[in-house]
Amino acid sequence: MRYSPPLAEEGAVASVGFRGDSYGNARAEAFNSLFKAELISKKGPWRSIDVEIAVAEYIDWFNHRRLHGELGLVPPAEYEAANRDRTTVPIPVGA
Repeated sequence: MRYSPPLAEEGAVASVGFRGDSYGNARAEAFNSLFKAELISKKGPWRSIDVEIAVAEYIDWFNHRRLHGELGLVPPAEYEAANRDRTTVPIPVGA
């Protein structure tokens, strides 16, 4: 509750999904479980700077190089870029 007022002051919504999306927390929990299993538990013990570098590398791999089975074995960032390009509507000149 103590985080709600500062978030409201900034116009932010406390969610990892879409506003009113009850599955947002489930997505975050699933990612955290995967992250802990694949990186934190497997590669420790950690020193401060080591874990910071490892987290940055993991996030980069997770978004840009990991082949995602549900996306046709395409990395998420590549899939998202291709989808964004397909759904972009041209804006008329002078609009």
